[in-house]
Amino acid sequence: MLKYLKASAAICLLATPVLADGYGLGRPALPEEIAAWDLDVSPDGTGLPPGSGDVLTGEEVFADQCAACHGDFAEGVDNWPKLAGGWDTLADDDPLKTVGSYWPHLSTTWDYVNRSMPFGAAQTLEPDDVYAIVAYILYSNDLVDDDFVLSDENLAAFEMPNQDGFIIDDRIETEFSQWVGEPCMVDCKESVEVTMRAMVLDVTPEEEGSDEASAAPAAEAEAVQVAAVDPALIEAGEKVFRKCKSCHQLGEGAKNRTGPVLTGIVGSPAGQVEGFRYSKALTEMADEGLVWDEETLSAFLAKPKSFMKGTKMAFAGLKKEEDLAAINAYLASFAE
Repeated sequence: MLKYLKASAAICLLATPVLADGYGLGRPALPEEIAAWDLDVSPDGTGLPPGSGDVLTGEEVFADQCAACHGDFAEGVDNWPKLAGGWDTLADDDPLKTVGSYWPHLSTTWDYVNRSMPFGAAQTLEPDDVYAIVAYILYSNDLVDDDFVLSDENLAAFEMPNQDGFIIDDRIETEFSQWVGEPCMVDCKESVEVTMRAMVLDVTPEEEGSDEASAAPAAEAEAVQVAAVDPALIEAGEKVFRKCKSCHQLGEGAKNRTGPVLTGIVGSPAGQVEGFRYSKALTEMADEGLVWDEETLSAFLAKPKSFMKGTKMAFAGLKKEEDLAAINAYLASFAE
């Protein structure tokens, strides 16, 4: 007991700032050491380094550094966070809170990407790469066009959709007095009920290969039947379709995901997949007689947001003509 008291006393003495100097403990932090930790960025742009990045560069950097967890189009993979969409869900019981739908300041996005991403290799991105990634995230949320350039000069002025959706936390001034003193023990609830479970919240990723794997053999067999048309082009299209798999399924057993099932899409009228909720933009074009043939599919997949203003598909587009031809051939190999 005596040893414990002596040890405690020693610790207290060492912890005293005045006496610490006498023991030679520590030293003032050097300017470069402070700078290494002083990385935060404020909504007014304070702390932003010089630099810039455009959407198309951001798409490439995002694919290399972020897509493994967040998907090629910021739609999220398994239970990794979705960064795009959800703008019409904030009033729902289970809102989708993304950069586009929820975050009030763009500086928060830049600051988080800069300090914490990519996962496992934080602070390895150059400032220009961070600007480009954030520009692509904005594009994925349909907040900017594909020629947008984000920089330290315009970031602070960018207005997020939900910037007015927050209030100042004044609970210390307005409610603190209610938290102290004797607890209230009247008018209590008679019972406590569980209102939500993990299964409903979908916090457990599905096992790999559950639905997709069972559908794959049938889909491949279906593709083989049409392969005689141009096997090489269809094979190339299958590789291009990897950019689409996170949102769309093909073949027997395919289900609607973020995007609709694409089986039999070539030659079909737009907006006809049962059970899928299409955007207003697509519904209007479908009512006008849009048919997904090779020409319209190529135009849409090259620049989705230019072809269809207001589309929900967060995809920058296929830039190569050969990719467009290949994806058309691959989709055509999956007839109804």
